[in-house]
Amino acid sequence: MSGKTAPVESYAHLWEDDGHLHRWVIWNTAGETLVFDRDINCPVDGGDETVQPEVLRRMRGAGVPETDEYPGGPCA
Repeated sequence: MSGKTAPVESYAHLWEDDGHLHRWVIWNTAGETLVFDRDINCPVDGGDETVQPEVLRRMRGAGVPETDEYPGGPCA
């Protein structure tokens, strides 16, 4: 694996259907695009920003929902 492929593959759970369909959402905020985890009701730590475009491309290709609206529930 190349150096770039390994970090991208570490995010594979975000686009592979493993029974958590629609747990993750691509959320387009006013300033950036984030991966949002509906189970924990907050954005996922993006980690390496150099792989984010490829992660988002693969998520979109897998049909992960994308929204401009807040995708979570009410904050406690």
